[in-house]
Amino acid sequence: MKYIEVDEELYRLIASKTERIGESASEILRRLLGLEVAVEAIEVKVEPEVISQPSLEEVAIVETVKPNITDFHSSLNQEDLAAAKGAVGRFLFILEAMYLASPDTFSQVLKIKGRDRLYFATSKQSLLKASKSANPKEIGESGYWVTTNNNTAKKRTILTEVLQQYGTDEAQIESMTASI
Repeated sequence: MKYIEVDEELYRLIASKTERIGESASEILRRLLGLEVAVEAIEVKVEPEVISQPSLEEVAIVETVKPNITDFHSSLNQEDLAAAKGAVGRFLFILEAMYLASPDTFSQVLKIKGRDRLYFATSKQSLLKASKSANPKEIGESGYWVTTNNNTAKKRTILTEVLQQYGTDEAQIESMTASI
Protein backbone atom coordinates (compact mmCIF):
# COMPACT_ATOMS: atom_id res chain seq x y z
CA MET A 1 0.00 0.00 0.00
CA LYS A 2 1.35 3.40 -0.99
CA TYR A 3 0.50 6.58 0.89
CA ILE A 4 -0.14 10.03 -0.57
CA GLU A 5 -0.40 13.36 1.16
CA VAL A 6 -3.51 15.46 0.53
CA ASP A 7 -4.50 18.87 1.85
CA GLU A 8 -7.36 19.30 4.34
CA GLU A 9 -9.85 20.58 1.74
CA LEU A 10 -9.31 17.56 -0.54
CA TYR A 11 -9.52 15.17 2.41
CA ARG A 12 -12.87 16.68 3.46
CA LEU A 13 -14.17 16.35 -0.11
CA ILE A 14 -13.19 12.68 -0.27
CA ALA A 15 -14.70 12.00 3.17
CA SER A 16 -17.95 13.74 2.17
CA LYS A 17 -18.40 11.19 -0.63
CA THR A 18 -18.58 8.27 1.84
CA GLU A 19 -21.53 5.98 1.08
CA ARG A 20 -21.15 3.34 3.77
CA ILE A 21 -19.65 3.05 7.23
CA GLY A 22 -16.00 2.04 7.21
CA GLU A 23 -15.45 2.85 3.54
CA SER A 24 -11.76 3.72 3.05
CA ALA A 25 -10.47 6.71 1.11
CA SER A 26 -9.07 4.28 -1.46
CA GLU A 27 -12.51 2.65 -1.95
CA ILE A 28 -14.16 6.07 -2.27
CA LEU A 29 -11.65 7.21 -4.88
CA ARG A 30 -11.98 3.93 -6.83
CA ARG A 31 -15.76 4.37 -6.90
CA LEU A 32 -15.55 8.04 -7.92
CA LEU A 33 -13.01 7.30 -10.65
CA GLY A 34 -14.96 4.31 -11.95
CA LEU A 35 -12.22 1.80 -11.11
CA GLU A 36 -13.18 -1.69 -10.05
CA VAL A 37 -11.67 -3.52 -7.13
CA ALA A 38 -9.56 -6.43 -8.34
CA VAL A 39 -10.91 -9.70 -7.03
CA GLU A 40 -8.85 -12.86 -7.30
CA ALA A 41 -10.71 -15.93 -8.43
CA ILE A 42 -10.32 -18.87 -6.10
CA GLU A 43 -10.91 -22.35 -7.42
CA VAL A 44 -12.61 -24.63 -4.94
CA LYS A 45 -12.69 -28.34 -5.59
CA VAL A 46 -15.62 -30.08 -3.92
CA GLU A 47 -15.53 -33.84 -3.55
CA PRO A 48 -18.90 -35.60 -3.72
CA GLU A 49 -20.04 -36.75 -0.29
CA VAL A 50 -21.18 -40.31 0.24
CA ILE A 51 -24.47 -40.23 2.10
CA SER A 52 -25.39 -43.22 4.19
CA GLN A 53 -28.90 -44.22 5.17
CA PRO A 54 -29.72 -42.60 8.56
CA SER A 55 -30.76 -44.77 11.47
CA LEU A 56 -34.19 -44.38 13.08
CA GLU A 57 -32.59 -42.56 16.05
CA GLU A 58 -30.93 -40.02 13.73
CA VAL A 59 -34.21 -39.36 11.92
CA ALA A 60 -35.99 -38.57 15.18
CA ILE A 61 -33.61 -35.67 15.91
CA VAL A 62 -34.59 -32.73 13.71
CA GLU A 63 -33.02 -29.31 14.09
CA THR A 64 -35.19 -26.33 13.19
CA VAL A 65 -33.50 -23.31 11.66
CA LYS A 66 -35.32 -19.99 11.50
CA PRO A 67 -35.60 -18.53 8.02
CA ASN A 68 -33.54 -15.44 7.24
CA ILE A 69 -35.83 -12.53 8.09
CA THR A 70 -35.44 -9.56 5.77
CA ASP A 71 -38.88 -7.90 6.13
CA PHE A 72 -38.50 -6.05 9.43
CA HIS A 73 -40.72 -3.16 8.38
CA SER A 74 -43.95 -5.18 8.52
CA SER A 75 -43.04 -6.55 11.96
CA LEU A 76 -42.69 -3.04 13.45
CA ASN A 77 -45.55 -1.77 15.54
CA GLN A 78 -45.94 1.70 14.00
CA GLU A 79 -47.79 3.13 17.03
CA ASP A 80 -45.03 2.03 19.42
CA LEU A 81 -42.41 3.37 17.02
CA ALA A 82 -44.17 6.75 16.88
CA ALA A 83 -44.41 6.78 20.68
CA ALA A 84 -40.66 6.21 21.10
CA LYS A 85 -38.93 9.28 22.51
CA GLY A 86 -36.85 11.16 19.95
CA ALA A 87 -34.46 9.88 17.32
CA VAL A 88 -32.51 7.82 19.86
CA GLY A 89 -35.68 6.10 21.07
CA ARG A 90 -36.82 5.26 17.54
CA PHE A 91 -33.30 4.08 16.61
CA LEU A 92 -33.22 1.76 19.64
CA PHE A 93 -36.81 0.60 19.00
CA ILE A 94 -36.00 -0.50 15.44
CA LEU A 95 -32.77 -2.23 16.50
CA GLU A 96 -34.63 -4.05 19.28
CA ALA A 97 -37.34 -5.18 16.83
CA MET A 98 -34.62 -6.57 14.57
CA TYR A 99 -33.03 -8.38 17.50
CA LEU A 100 -36.35 -9.88 18.58
CA ALA A 101 -37.13 -11.00 15.02
CA SER A 102 -33.77 -12.70 14.57
CA PRO A 103 -31.72 -12.99 17.80
CA ASP A 104 -29.46 -15.75 16.45
CA THR A 105 -28.06 -13.59 13.66
CA PHE A 106 -28.04 -10.20 15.39
CA SER A 107 -24.38 -10.58 16.38
CA GLN A 108 -23.46 -9.56 12.83
CA VAL A 109 -24.02 -5.92 13.90
CA LEU A 110 -20.69 -6.15 15.72
CA LYS A 111 -19.00 -6.04 12.30
CA ILE A 112 -20.31 -2.52 11.68
CA LYS A 113 -17.63 -0.04 12.63
CA GLY A 114 -16.41 3.33 11.55
CA ARG A 115 -12.86 3.90 10.44
CA ASP A 116 -11.88 4.87 13.98
CA ARG A 117 -15.20 4.32 15.73
CA LEU A 118 -16.98 1.45 17.41
CA TYR A 119 -20.79 1.52 17.00
CA PHE A 120 -21.89 -1.78 18.54
CA ALA A 121 -20.54 -3.89 21.40
CA THR A 122 -21.64 -6.50 23.92
CA SER A 123 -20.91 -4.23 26.87
CA LYS A 124 -21.27 -0.60 27.83
CA GLN A 125 -17.63 -0.55 28.93
CA SER A 126 -16.38 -1.56 25.48
CA LEU A 127 -18.11 1.42 23.87
CA LEU A 128 -16.92 3.80 26.60
CA LYS A 129 -13.38 2.49 26.24
CA ALA A 130 -13.51 3.22 22.50
CA SER A 131 -15.04 6.69 23.04
CA LYS A 132 -15.72 8.49 26.30
CA SER A 133 -18.59 10.39 24.64
CA ALA A 134 -20.27 7.32 23.08
CA ASN A 135 -23.39 7.57 25.29
CA PRO A 136 -23.98 3.79 25.01
CA LYS A 137 -27.50 2.43 25.34
CA GLU A 138 -28.53 -1.20 25.56
CA ILE A 139 -30.71 -2.43 22.71
CA GLY A 140 -33.72 -3.62 24.73
CA GLU A 141 -32.58 -6.57 26.83
CA SER A 142 -30.51 -8.06 24.02
CA GLY A 143 -27.11 -7.78 25.68
CA TYR A 144 -25.96 -5.62 22.74
CA TRP A 145 -25.08 -1.96 23.14
CA VAL A 146 -24.99 0.84 20.58
CA THR A 147 -23.42 4.29 20.50
CA THR A 148 -26.13 6.95 20.50
CA ASN A 149 -24.22 10.24 20.46
CA ASN A 150 -24.22 10.36 16.66
CA ASN A 151 -26.42 12.81 14.79
CA THR A 152 -29.64 11.55 13.19
CA ALA A 153 -28.06 11.24 9.74
CA LYS A 154 -25.33 8.97 11.15
CA LYS A 155 -27.94 6.88 13.01
CA ARG A 156 -29.72 6.42 9.68
CA THR A 157 -26.45 5.39 8.04
CA ILE A 158 -25.73 2.86 10.81
CA LEU A 159 -29.27 1.45 10.56
CA THR A 160 -28.88 1.21 6.78
CA GLU A 161 -25.71 -0.88 7.25
CA VAL A 162 -27.51 -3.19 9.69
CA LEU A 163 -30.49 -3.66 7.36
CA GLN A 164 -28.21 -4.29 4.38
CA GLN A 165 -26.46 -7.05 6.32
CA TYR A 166 -29.84 -8.73 6.69
CA GLY A 167 -30.53 -8.40 2.96
CA THR A 168 -33.42 -5.98 3.42
CA ASP A 169 -34.56 -4.35 0.18
CA GLU A 170 -33.84 -0.67 -0.48
CA ALA A 171 -37.48 0.50 -0.26
CA GLN A 172 -37.84 -0.94 3.24
CA ILE A 173 -34.46 0.49 4.27
CA GLU A 174 -35.52 3.96 3.13
CA SER A 175 -38.85 3.70 4.92
CA MET A 176 -37.33 2.48 8.17
CA THR A 177 -34.46 4.97 8.24
CA ALA A 178 -36.84 7.83 7.46
CA SER A 179 -38.80 6.97 10.62
CA ILE A 180 -35.85 7.85 12.87
